[in-house]
Amino acid sequence: MSRDLPSIHLPRTSAPQQRSVFRGRRRRPPRWRQVLVGLALGLLGAGLLVGLLQLPSRFDTVLLVSTAIANLIAGLGRFLLGLLQLVALGLVLAVAVAGLLLLVMAVLRIVRAFLPLPRRPG
Repeated sequence: MSRDLPSIHLPRTSAPQQRSVFRGRRRRPPRWRQVLVGLALGLLGAGLLVGLLQLPSRFDTVLLVSTAIANLIAGLGRFLLGLLQLVALGLVLAVAVAGLLLLVMAVLRIVRAFLPLPRRPG
C-alpha cells in the first residue's frame, strides 16, 4: 500500500551538542556589583531593625501580644468546638445509615424466607 504523503525528514546534526546548562560554571559577577548588593542588603536589614525598634514607642506591644494570644486561644476553642460538632454529626449520620442498612437487610431476609425453595434435581 503506497500513500502519496510527504515523509518527514528531521535535520541531522554532525555531533550531539552539549546543552548550555552543562557547559560549565557561571562567571562571578564583578566585585563592585557584589559590594553594591552587599551594601544594599545591609541597609535594608538595618532599616528593618530600626523600624522594629520604633514599634514600642508607637504601640503598647504587651497589650498587642496579649490580645493576639487571647484571640488565638478563642479561635482554637471555636475551632475545636466546631470539630467536635462535625464529629457528632458524622456519628449521627453513621447511625442513621446503619439503621437503614439493617432495615433493608431485614426486608430482604423476610422476602427471601417467603419465596419458594428451589427444587433440587434428584
